[in-house]
Amino acid sequence: MFIDIPSELEAALIDLPLPPWKLDGSSLAKSAMEEYRTELMATPRFEETAATLRHALTGEGGGCAVLRLGNLAKALGSDDDRFLRLATAFAAQVAVPFSPFPRWPLWKDIGVKVDKDPGKSSGIGYNAFHMDLVNGTLPPDYTTLLCVRADPLGGGPSILSDAHAAVARLSENSRALLAETAYTYGTFFDLHGVGEEYTPFPILDGSDPGEGFVRFTAKMLERSKLGQAHADAARELAEELVRGQVSFMLQPGDYLIVNQRRFLHGREALHSGQETVPAADRRLLLQLFLRAPASVGSAA
Repeated sequence: MFIDIPSELEAALIDLPLPPWKLDGSSLAKSAMEEYRTELMATPRFEETAATLRHALTGEGGGCAVLRLGNLAKALGSDDDRFLRLATAFAAQVAVPFSPFPRWPLWKDIGVKVDKDPGKSSGIGYNAFHMDLVNGTLPPDYTTLLCVRADPLGGGPSILSDAHAAVARLSENSRALLAETAYTYGTFFDLHGVGEEYTPFPILDGSDPGEGFVRFTAKMLERSKLGQAHADAARELAEELVRGQVSFMLQPGDYLIVNQRRFLHGREALHSGQETVPAADRRLLLQLFLRAPASVGSAA
């Protein structure tokens, strides 16, 4: 799951002047993707590293990876445009980077706000297992998080769980309930590239076991009106996700990429005392979504 960048590739990337990205609507332009790939393919061991990343995300038993870009972040500065272009270029080797939010061109800031709902991505509490944009007919195939700053107080480990493995441990009756179009969550407005609003929706969104999205967010248990049987099935899934979870601390420069067709993600609570940390020093992640090439036409 953790992929280190070979030293000779790091050295080459530090001196690689990638051009600013160009957008085609809300997506990284095809010309920019091709330009980035041409530049990167000329560096030592890049093709090998990109192949390792793609296999970790789509190979048997895979679905998530952390690309260790910390040395590049230190050399270039994690807030330097050159570093963000490198991260974008790596993402483009997996799928097409895009932003569903008009307000943010590609990357979205996820900082820490002590006055927000603690369970939200920008909150300070436990962010339970979920997939992003769960209520769109075409959710992002991948969600990615680039760590700019870790929690200076030492909290907030990321958590991941194999969604299909969790589903496989459920009773047949629970799986049948989760496959019914009976679940709702959230609002849907001013979004691009993620289809139409999908409500109600099935949690098990695929005709074959182990395939398709597991359209789940644990917040639906508290914030959606569900019948008792469907709520119990969703609660059983939530428990299995926690049972199978792995956790780890993202360090500055770590780039987490999650295949949303296989894994769900979340975060443990940040350390207490966030109000004593200046806003500019609190944990900061940047989020980018990716669309698998086969889905690009449908998501336009």
